[in-house]
Amino acid sequence: MLGYVTVGTNDLERAARFYDAIAAEMGVGRMMEFDSFIAWGKMDGPAGIAATKPYDGKAASVGNGMMVALEAVDSAQVHRLHAIALEHGGTDEGEPGPRGEADEQGNVFYAAYFRDPDGNKLNAFVMTKAQ
Repeated sequence: MLGYVTVGTNDLERAARFYDAIAAEMGVGRMMEFDSFIAWGKMDGPAGIAATKPYDGKAASVGNGMMVALEAVDSAQVHRLHAIALEHGGTDEGEPGPRGEADEQGNVFYAAYFRDPDGNKLNAFVMTKAQ
């Protein structure tokens, strides 16, 4: 159902460094780029992410309660994405680890939470077997 998610930025160059690193870990790169907008993902692939300076020319702001979830391939990638985020100007919102109880199949929601340099909240997650 989702085509892509866009987050606002007040510094596109800084956002590009952050999302270039995240996208590289996830095996994708930039798929569209304009003076005020960059999108990462694969054409005709799953949903991507974009960073943009607001069209109305006003300052970008963070949506309270809004979060972008990035699906990782395994718990090791959850850890790598969290570390990459922090290395590229992001801030920690919750270290990698299991959240909640395992489901009937023994799977647990494993996630890490972080903010990009503009304050937009993201997480990296995977459903994995409980340890």
